[in-house]
Amino acid sequence: MTAAAPAPRVPFLDLAGLHAEMRAELDAAALGVLHSDRVLLGPSLDAFETSWAAAVGARSAVGVGSGLDALSLGLRALGVGPGDEVLVPSHTFVATWLAVLHVGAVPVPVDVRSAAADWDPAALEAAVTPRTRAVIPVHLYGHPVDLDAVMDIAGRHDLVVLDDAAQAHGARLGDRPVGGLTHATAWSFYPGKNLGAFGDGGAVTTCDPGTARRLRSLRNYGSSEKYRHDEVGWNSRLDEVQAALLAVKLARLEEHNARRDAVARRYDTALAGLDLVLPERVPGTTPAWHLYVVRSPHRDRVRAHLASHGVETLVHYPVPCHRQPMFAGTGLADRHLPMADRLSGEVLSLPMGPTLRPEQQDAVVEALHAFRP
Repeated sequence: MTAAAPAPRVPFLDLAGLHAEMRAELDAAALGVLHSDRVLLGPSLDAFETSWAAAVGARSAVGVGSGLDALSLGLRALGVGPGDEVLVPSHTFVATWLAVLHVGAVPVPVDVRSAAADWDPAALEAAVTPRTRAVIPVHLYGHPVDLDAVMDIAGRHDLVVLDDAAQAHGARLGDRPVGGLTHATAWSFYPGKNLGAFGDGGAVTTCDPGTARRLRSLRNYGSSEKYRHDEVGWNSRLDEVQAALLAVKLARLEEHNARRDAVARRYDTALAGLDLVLPERVPGTTPAWHLYVVRSPHRDRVRAHLASHGVETLVHYPVPCHRQPMFAGTGLADRHLPMADRLSGEVLSLPMGPTLRPEQQDAVVEALHAFRP
């Protein structure tokens, strides 16, 4: 019988430790729902939606079943459909592209400038055609995109903008939180996110009442009145238990993000001078530091070296979207996206989270300093 592999000395993310800090509040929130008579579309969801909208500077928040549903329903609510072209980053999680396909639209990848999925505005505008209907900027790893530039281009070409903030809970552009700066913003509450549920969940925030009304209909079978269905909808509702638990975590989000920022700053200082490309801090922005992603041409060897020292790492993402098997034989597979291809072989996510202890981070840093190509 083979012995189980030992647990890493430095886990990538310690969710159990994070939840232990809020155990009593989380238990009370879950039991409150279990002892109530509402499990869907009830007071816990109403309260969380109100609080989340206020936290991100939006007029409305609409809770849905997952981050992918938030993107898909967001596109539908903004009028994006079959045959429309949607500009997407070349380097992102595949859900960004899948949402476009789910509404029958066509993803048009625009190559990025860095691992943070930021675009050259000129390259973005050059990708606009008469069929372009929408743009999905992605605040990848928690780094906010220059939405002012994106919205300026969108305004000139009559496009809608749905920003993907699945990894950017609490990120800011200047003094403005991400979440109410475009036509709609899609969020994921997957457990590992900065604001994570205890299962799948998501939301769309918007400042437009009409978009919010349509989202509420689309998530609930296309219905705004019981047993009356005005359009083809989904069953995608953030349930009462998840909403109640998220409300507990939302009260601690600012504190937890500050702790993430402290970890990131410590990495910045300790890793300066090594043969690594560190995350860029863009003046005037506040990243959420969902991930701390470095780059190395020796990525796989660095990762193996860290593993041998008990340090757990992840790769976000090892296969670019256009190289995924589902696109084999299509025009997407033939796209020339050199930066996306390069990033897939270089990016490495180091341990990050509000519970990462200094001695654990020291172990990561010491191991990286000991690496020899």
